[in-house]
Amino acid sequence: MKSRNILIRPTIFSDCELFAGWETDPSVTEFFSMNADRTYEDIVREFVARELDRTKLQYTICTEDEVPIGRIYISRIEEESDSLDITRIYIGDRENRGKGYGEEALRLILEYCFMNLHMERVTLDHFEGNRIAASLYEKLGFKQEGIARNACKKNGKYYNLYLLSLLRSEYYGKRHDG
Repeated sequence: MKSRNILIRPTIFSDCELFAGWETDPSVTEFFSMNADRTYEDIVREFVARELDRTKLQYTICTEDEVPIGRIYISRIEEESDSLDITRIYIGDRENRGKGYGEEALRLILEYCFMNLHMERVTLDHFEGNRIAASLYEKLGFKQEGIARNACKKNGKYYNLYLLSLLRSEYYGKRHDG
C-alpha cells in the first residue's frame, strides 16, 4: 500500500527490533494497554504467534524511502461478519510524529480494509485522554459506539476505553463528501 508520503508493507521479522525500541518508549505506550516493560523476546513471541493466526495482520509504516517509522496491527478478522479491529496504530519514530503520517497510514489501511478485504465494519478503540487519536478517528468518520468503563489497568490505574466503528457506507460517503 502506498500513498504520496508513506508506504505500508507487511511486517518482517527484522522489524521486531524497532518495535522493541518503540514499544518500550513511554511516549509511544502512554495510551496503550500494554506497559513499557515488554522485552524484545516478548515482541518476537507476539510477532510469531500473530503470523500463524489468520485472523490477524501486521504491517509496518514506512516513509516513501522505505524507512520504518510505525506500526499497524489488525486483529479479529471475522469473515462471517466482514469485520475487523485495528488493534494498534502508532508512529514510533519521534522525529516523524506530527507530520500527518499516522493519518495517512490510517487512510491507507481503511482503503485496504474496505476496498480489498471488502469489510462491512472496522472497529478500533482509544484510551480516555488520547485527544489526538479521538480527533483523528472522528475526522475520518468513526462513530463512538460506547465506553468500556475501567477496561484497562495500567501502572495501577484504571482507564476507560472509547469504542468506535466505521461502516462501509460511512467510509464511502465520507470519501465522496471530501
